[in-house]
Amino acid sequence: MQPTAPVRSPEVTSFLSAHPHLSQIALILTDINGIARGKFLRPHELHALFLQGRPLPSSILSLNVLGEDVDTTGLVWEVADQDCLAKPIVNSLKLCPWLPNTGQVLVSMDKLAGLPAAVADPRLRLAAIIAGLKADNLQPALACELEFYLLDAQAWKQGKVMPATASNQLPLTQTQVYSVDDLEAMRPFFADVYKYAALQGLPAETAISEYAPGQFEITLVYRKDALQAVDEAIQFKRLIKGVAEQHGMLACFMAKPFTEQAGSGMHIHVSLQDNDGLNLMSTDETETNAYLLHSIGGMAATIQDSMAIFAPHANSYRRFKANSYAPTAATWGINNRSVTFRVPTGAAASRHIEHRASGADANPYLAVAAVLAGLHHGIKHQIHPGKPIEGNAYGEQNNTLPLNWYDSLAVFANSDFIADYFGEDFQRIYSALKREECERFNAEVSELDHRWHLRLA
Repeated sequence: MQPTAPVRSPEVTSFLSAHPHLSQIALILTDINGIARGKFLRPHELHALFLQGRPLPSSILSLNVLGEDVDTTGLVWEVADQDCLAKPIVNSLKLCPWLPNTGQVLVSMDKLAGLPAAVADPRLRLAAIIAGLKADNLQPALACELEFYLLDAQAWKQGKVMPATASNQLPLTQTQVYSVDDLEAMRPFFADVYKYAALQGLPAETAISEYAPGQFEITLVYRKDALQAVDEAIQFKRLIKGVAEQHGMLACFMAKPFTEQAGSGMHIHVSLQDNDGLNLMSTDETETNAYLLHSIGGMAATIQDSMAIFAPHANSYRRFKANSYAPTAATWGINNRSVTFRVPTGAAASRHIEHRASGADANPYLAVAAVLAGLHHGIKHQIHPGKPIEGNAYGEQNNTLPLNWYDSLAVFANSDFIADYFGEDFQRIYSALKREECERFNAEVSELDHRWHLRLA
């Protein structure tokens, strides 16, 4: 009797045949904080992953930013840290070209076999909200814009935070918004970003020098598949970090790394299409289109509930200041960068909403989920946002955002909107995790405490 041949995944077989030099594959699950967690697999282990999934501990979705278990999430000892099944994400098996002989694959918990951790999986929360929109014949299309700093890695090793030195060996010291010279000074970095993005099939487009020394942005293509758009943002963020390290730099997505410089945001551009691909926000004029207005109305009505997602850390709230290009109230306007919900100028067919509240430090899956949930809530309840703001919106105090961590967490924990769209289990787990981080962060005695109070108190 002939021995039975081992079962093989055709996708894995094709990938490994095309890349026989690979020695390891990074298996990546995105946790609640947006941090990549997982394992390195040997190439032959990919077949089992694609055919059966891979067990991961429930506690992997209970971790704080320091990588420590938070017992109050209920995902550690209450469930005996049981294994939960993760499955690979379609089209995410790729080369990891900034590392030698390495590939990568994204995974997400299985909706049923991944319990109890599945209720905390950020990608599953987004997928469920997208499914709710589609059930109402609404197809979200979107793109994520991520701002980031390139920092000097050697200085960081010495405890200093400063912009990176350009390829011409000159430090970046000036705020040169839209500077072509600053982009050219970083051309080896950008050349590799675009080269590796092409290898990974990621749609990297325009590069921009932003509003501070060493701050940049690279846009991604607008996708009709919202989940694909966020998967690509997750992969692209990892790519930027990897390429920066390869070039002796640190790519920083912290919301506010410098006191006197601009913060980094994640602007989410979103529209809705019907089942025939028509942009529902393109019909009628901007100020009369019901889908657009009710979407903005819903996002404005629920932004306080979602601020703990858009601004998930203590540092996140340092970004919100008047005249900073980060919003301070739930306002909207047309072609106006001082508002929270901006309708960019352009042809009617491309009309969409730019959501400007989220920091670059937010988890893209959760931030987009909160945006889409707010949008759906507004359409469902026909919430009108009022008249658009003309001119400077920073003097507007109506529906002011909760601009400190404690307030945001309290609103989130008690929100019926969050419970309805994200589920009570996720609401409880996220609240427990973030409350623990908040309490630990605020208990820390800082250098500023000493400077202000050591001799004068």
